Amino acid sequence: MPNKRVTLADVARRAGLSTAAASMILNGRTDTRLSAEAHARVNDAAAELGYRPNVAARGLRTRKTLTIGFISDVVATTRFASGLIQGALDAARKAGHVLLVLETGGDPARESEAIAAVLDRQVDGIIFGVMRARELFVPDIPQATNVVMLNASNKKHPVSVLPDELSGGRAAVALLADAGHRNGIALIGHNEEVEKNLFRSATVGQRIAGIRAEMAERGLRFAAEESCWDWEPHHGYDVTRALLKDRGDIRALLCMNDRLAFGAYQALADHGLSVPHDVSVVSFDNDELASYLRPGLTTVALPHEAMGRSSVELLLDHDRRPGHHLIPMPVIERGSILPPAG
Repeated sequence: MPNKRVTLADVARRAGLSTAAASMILNGRTDTRLSAEAHARVNDAAAELGYRPNVAARGLRTRKTLTIGFISDVVATTRFASGLIQGALDAARKAGHVLLVLETGGDPARESEAIAAVLDRQVDGIIFGVMRARELFVPDIPQATNVVMLNASNKKHPVSVLPDELSGGRAAVALLADAGHRNGIALIGHNEEVEKNLFRSATVGQRIAGIRAEMAERGLRFAAEESCWDWEPHHGYDVTRALLKDRGDIRALLCMNDRLAFGAYQALADHGLSVPHDVSVVSFDNDELASYLRPGLTTVALPHEAMGRSSVELLLDHDRRPGHHLIPMPVIERGSILPPAG
């Protein structure tokens, strides 16, 4: 026979108080007007008996289940974006909530199933998180449900948490300019003319806008802009290799992400050039591989954990403001930038 569950009445009986008094103490009420000795008796009794609150009963009473639904595309199974969940878990734990994580793989049918699953469990709100920032379509959700978009935006659900890509783009240019680079800077991963009518995402657009705004304000121009649609290492290698064959004046590379920079490092080495003595490199995201490169790659980081924490805090904040809540992108300085040779 399983052990009988310890009830609030058992705790009250052990402490010699009424059930109502024990409930107020265990719920952290500050206006109980009960003595410190009574508080100690109740807490000691709960510990001795192994009392655990009945969450379901409390949910019926307070209309809160202390549970948050976290619905993602591939965040949970993607190493790079797992910080979004880690940050959300930390904030939920501090707020006394449980995070219920469901992954859909971006499949609309599975998204609808996930939404139904969390609504059936009467979660206190839903966070929709995606690995790559974008405008996200969300199936219909009851209007009373609190929703926060994480690394995404949606017109029906106007509270979103995004990285401050505009400032991040500016910071990357500033790192090169402050080191003395004014000429021979190449942009790897984007070309304004080639990609004029193409759309990547709103956040990538902000990153590019920040880069170009800072270049213009400092009176700088790119010596070359190399476009590639997929920002993967082999593309970074290919475009950098082709660039170095055509140009002998390249002194710095601004790569649109760390994976492109990884490929660029290999192309520079094949060309007999060293980082940063011959060519400085700066990038974005702070992918794990950035710290493994030699020298380590200076990068403007995506603040995934801070974004995850912010999404939970906003979801539980009754006074939250609609709009994009931008999280600063920190600069991670390693060893890939030096003043230009000579």
